[in-house]
Amino acid sequence: MELDDISLYATTRALDPLDNFTSLCKSAWMTHSEGIFLNSNPLHHSFPLLLLQIFLSSGVILLMKVLLTPFNQPTVVSQILGGIILGPSFLSRTTWFARNIFPLRGFIVIDMLTSFGFMFYFFLVGLQMDPWMLKKINKKSFALGFFSVALPMLLTFTFSSVLINFANLEPKTNYSLPVVSQAESIIAFPVIAHFLTELKIINSEFGRIALASSIISSIFSFCVITYLVLSHHTPGDNYKMITTISTGIAVVVIIIFVIRPTILWMIRRNPLGEPLKESYIVALLLAILVTGFCCQAIGLNAYFGPFVLGIVIPSGPPVGTAMAEKLDHVTSWVFMPLYFVKNGLLLNIFSVNFKKYLTVQFIALIGALGKFLGAFLTSFYCHMPKKDAMALGLVMNAQGVLELVIFKMIKSSKAIDYESFVVMCISMMVVMGVITPLIKFLYDPSKRYQVYSRRTVMHSRPNSELRVLACVHVQENVPTIINLLEALNPSKRSPLSIYLLHLLELVGHSNSTVIPHKLTKRPSSKADPSKHIVNAFRYYEKNSHGFVTVFPFTAISYYKTMHDDVCSIALNKRTSLIIVPYYKNNGAMANKKAIRIMNRNVLDRAPCSVAVLVDRGVQITSRPILATWFSYRIAVLFFGGADDREALAIGARMAGHPSINLVVIRFLANGSVVGDNEEEKRFDSEVMNEFKLHTAGNYQVTYVEEVVTDGTGTISVIRSMENKYELILVGRQHDSRSRLILGLQDFAEQTDLGTIGEVLASAEFLGNTAILVAQQQNAVHDGNDYNMGFFRDKYLVEADAEDMPIRRINV
Repeated sequence: MELDDISLYATTRALDPLDNFTSLCKSAWMTHSEGIFLNSNPLHHSFPLLLLQIFLSSGVILLMKVLLTPFNQPTVVSQILGGIILGPSFLSRTTWFARNIFPLRGFIVIDMLTSFGFMFYFFLVGLQMDPWMLKKINKKSFALGFFSVALPMLLTFTFSSVLINFANLEPKTNYSLPVVSQAESIIAFPVIAHFLTELKIINSEFGRIALASSIISSIFSFCVITYLVLSHHTPGDNYKMITTISTGIAVVVIIIFVIRPTILWMIRRNPLGEPLKESYIVALLLAILVTGFCCQAIGLNAYFGPFVLGIVIPSGPPVGTAMAEKLDHVTSWVFMPLYFVKNGLLLNIFSVNFKKYLTVQFIALIGALGKFLGAFLTSFYCHMPKKDAMALGLVMNAQGVLELVIFKMIKSSKAIDYESFVVMCISMMVVMGVITPLIKFLYDPSKRYQVYSRRTVMHSRPNSELRVLACVHVQENVPTIINLLEALNPSKRSPLSIYLLHLLELVGHSNSTVIPHKLTKRPSSKADPSKHIVNAFRYYEKNSHGFVTVFPFTAISYYKTMHDDVCSIALNKRTSLIIVPYYKNNGAMANKKAIRIMNRNVLDRAPCSVAVLVDRGVQITSRPILATWFSYRIAVLFFGGADDREALAIGARMAGHPSINLVVIRFLANGSVVGDNEEEKRFDSEVMNEFKLHTAGNYQVTYVEEVVTDGTGTISVIRSMENKYELILVGRQHDSRSRLILGLQDFAEQTDLGTIGEVLASAEFLGNTAILVAQQQNAVHDGNDYNMGFFRDKYLVEADAEDMPIRRINV
């Protein structure tokens, strides 16, 4: 607790002047209330008052977030605004609210609690930083990060000097402006990372450039702020400054060479693949408190030790993940709302005179302009598209909690006056409120996945390599996916390139990561979560006679941005098909809601066709079951439309496998093709004729026409397939006005798999039959949508389509 904060709070609220500390301490020890029925006012006791303050802090900020979300406002705006609303600028201007809800004794408790929580917050900030990212920074990222800080510092210092010499300002303003100019030029990497995550673009190439650049900017900013704070804390005392720096270096050395080896020992002792032991978690929590205490005892900031400790802890499971899961929610929604409210209680926006506001706000806006120009000009010079360069310039203006802490530190060190501090906080809210909608307007991450050519199985060239991106969440996905890949019939003329992507949730670090794995002759023995999955695909490649090549990757990111990793790899590797597993209803796959959202994002933005695999079986072997079966039965349900044509193309490729018996079931209404779109009907007929021609003479392929009148007849046909097939293929989207699915739209409440796909996935009578729901690529600018390249194979024997065995059944 700082005496300046106590006196400031006592004079900026609607209270009588502070009497003495004796009555304050006596009141603070009144902890628990006996209840209103015994005439004990709970607001006169510390604990119930604290509970009410926590409720108001979190509740008001959450309400502001809900109200501002439609206006594309970031979380930090609602946090600052919530604190100002509860502070002396609004609600605390009333005497009753200030005396009873936020009395001075309550303010002191809030300050101690937020200081305690801030140690955990800085630990999490350090945990989010990956020092090894410095190795990946190239010259362009370095230049972008440097000029994003250097240019605003130059501009703000120049303009502040002009104002000091010619604007006839108050002495306090003249003293504060040079420091304000430097503070408004800083960039914090954790804030940029959090902002990109909130915008859901951290996994994009744009996000990775911003992250890499912000690391360089943060290093320069840290050096500047450290000098400012130390120089004002110890003006003219070089010995004390050198002592402080030396002590900080000693703390870093002790944490790296004493505490970090202990943490690595914990990791080695912890069973592989198991969550971190509770005793280790408790030990790490104590380490946070001990490092904070030691730093405070030797004259450093209490947050420095936990921050360095977070940096040196290894990322990911088991330590980083476990600590982030334990601390993230309580820190974000208990301690941090209290901090913003405490900050708001010290802000009285009506205490700032208009001239002072315009002066400091002008310097803050010059700093924002400098950051924008530094990032925009550098990135545009490096040939980034103009809109993306503008968006990057705006992203580098992001500010958050760390900037508030820095502003508070330089105010406490007497480097700036109180009114400048208030204006800087208001300026942060204004800048963030303006740049966020502009970034969303300028940068649409989905557009980068639109391509100018068709990337589908249907439009792939015959007798050419087929590239497939196979996504895996858990090890249980592996057998069915390998089985499906084997069914795609890799051969010498048409080999299969598999880009394996193991998807892991990012916990504990801000920067998402895509890790390529090298396939070696020996199974991997490295203790990583992808080991068994990669080894299973390595075994499959080894036994594929050279017809299959596997390129394994591990993507570690948040579920809400995981689709960017999937779509980016599909775009860069030019795949024709993405296979994603469907979340299970039997509890075998965790985070069902998050995986469902990821699947929808992939379906909406993929640069190629997508197949959602519903695994209903219990296969546990990594060897493809298909290779050991004499007959693997597959059915393709064809209702019409682009997605069904893609499913048919996949089935046509599978038809060449010697172990597969394929049945194509075409649904007709009253003996005719349904649909109001004549062009679609014509394309369906052309594709079906090409398929018949392609598979003529292959007596393992059967074509069946089912005549139905409505959705009830369709369900009857599906029920007749019970225990007959190991795999069923169907398209995702169908004409909602079609009589073939009449009455089924209400049955299928979810849209992940489409109407028929949801019916198949929820049909218990199908047993262990796997379902593959195909969606043809839709993110394309132009091109020939119906160039049926796969069916036109000049090497095939051109037999008459009438040689195909046909059965027509009326239902």
